[in-house]
Amino acid sequence: QVQLDEWGGGSVQAGDSLRLSCVASGRSFSGSSMAWFRRTPGKAREFVAAIGWDAAITNYADSVKGRFTISRDNAKNMLFLQMSTLKPEDTAVYYCATLGRWNPPSGNFWGQGTQVTVSS
Repeated sequence: QVQLDEWGGGSVQAGDSLRLSCVASGRSFSGSSMAWFRRTPGKAREFVAAIGWDAAITNYADSVKGRFTISRDNAKNMLFLQMSTLKPEDTAVYYCATLGRWNPPSGNFWGQGTQVTVSS
């Protein structure tokens, strides 16, 4: 089992930036690929970004490529998502997850989520 806790969401204007953080406890974080997903009301949860255990590999959804950056600090058991040039369509609850599969991306363990709201 692994417990994931996210924070860093908030209400911002279009064009602003936010940094989401996630801390993991329980099983080995440093050996796990990790990811961010998001969900908007009425829609299925969608993949945002993933990162390999050593950060050598990353993958992004086309909708966020060039604007979002995923990173990790294995010494602190932490995962990050730097979001820049935010758009109203980025409004969602963002979830930190351990990555069970790369293609298509799917999560195993999930955090509770943090709300991001982007106003135009």
